[in-house]
Amino acid sequence: MDYYDGPEEYRPISMWGYFGYQILFGIPIVGLICLIVFSVSAKNRNLKNFARSYFCVLILAIILFLLLLASGALAAIIGALSF
Repeated sequence: MDYYDGPEEYRPISMWGYFGYQILFGIPIVGLICLIVFSVSAKNRNLKNFARSYFCVLILAIILFLLLLASGALAAIIGALSF
């Protein structure tokens, strides 16, 4: 049952919708392409904002990974985990 009667641009995304988009964005190459397309040209405002926030988190994770890699901390963590 759908009780939303506002503009289509602001239609809320369901919980399963968010779950499905996270799975889609998690696919290595296809997900990145979909993420960029949705963050730029999605007609639904909620989907566009979700894609932009997911993209920001992805960028922050890559920067954190590169900082750990450059500082050598990543090698120390991996060395401590291997038995």
